[in-house]
Amino acid sequence: METVEATPRVGLLLRVLPTGLYAGRARVLVERSWLVNRRAWLAVVSGFFEPVFYLFAMGVGFGKLVGEVAGPGGEPIGYVAFVAPALLAASAMNGAVYDATFNIFFKFKYAKLYDAMLATPLGPLDVAIGEIAWALLRGGMYAVGFLTVMLGMGLIASPWALLALPAALMIAFSFAAIGMACTTFMRSWQDFDLIQLALLPMFLFSTTFFPLSVYPEPVQVVVQCLPLYHAIEIMRGLCTGFVDVSMLGHLLYFVVMAAIGVVVASRRLGALLLR
Repeated sequence: METVEATPRVGLLLRVLPTGLYAGRARVLVERSWLVNRRAWLAVVSGFFEPVFYLFAMGVGFGKLVGEVAGPGGEPIGYVAFVAPALLAASAMNGAVYDATFNIFFKFKYAKLYDAMLATPLGPLDVAIGEIAWALLRGGMYAVGFLTVMLGMGLIASPWALLALPAALMIAFSFAAIGMACTTFMRSWQDFDLIQLALLPMFLFSTTFFPLSVYPEPVQVVVQCLPLYHAIEIMRGLCTGFVDVSMLGHLLYFVVMAAIGVVVASRRLGALLLR
């Protein structure tokens, strides 16, 4: 009986996207980043220590003066248990954003790495997905380390915390996508002051160290629009075991954020590199 050779399956993206935009090889950028950074591992992991220092300074030290605060659902919890999940979310954010901004800007403006990549079968969407995926892995690595510290300190009070790692990866992916999209608009290193101007207030005011109720109502509305606030709500709920349907709204926020970031980053790269 004559057999018919099966045709290779083609991904949906390859079918619907314009030719040259996506080749389905984003993984090679992740492999390249791994090979480049394996000899500079100390620089990669150094960002993990910042939230740990905050945990011991604010959570353990300052926490002895504060005592208990209102946690998810209004239940009182220790201050260190209140701060730790927020720092976990911030750790995932920082690892993703810094890799998707400073590193990508250098590759784009000075090393001209992406010009060389687009001379191969790779397309702008491959570059965007590959670089965002590496930033996601870096943010996820920070989250794993911080979760280990929390576990060692007895700050994980619920089996729901097992979902904190995939949630951290989703958060890291979203911040990396938006970070890369913003980087394509940067003209010089001075523009990165705007990144710090956005990250620092968001870190300080997104209920990282204080409950939302301490702010006036107009400020509460602003805080609830910040992406880090939604990340903290997810992590705080999972680590304390307070999980309800509002989690879906927080997750949807990051799905939309990631989609916008990937689309803008790939289009901007295509417009800048293929012109």
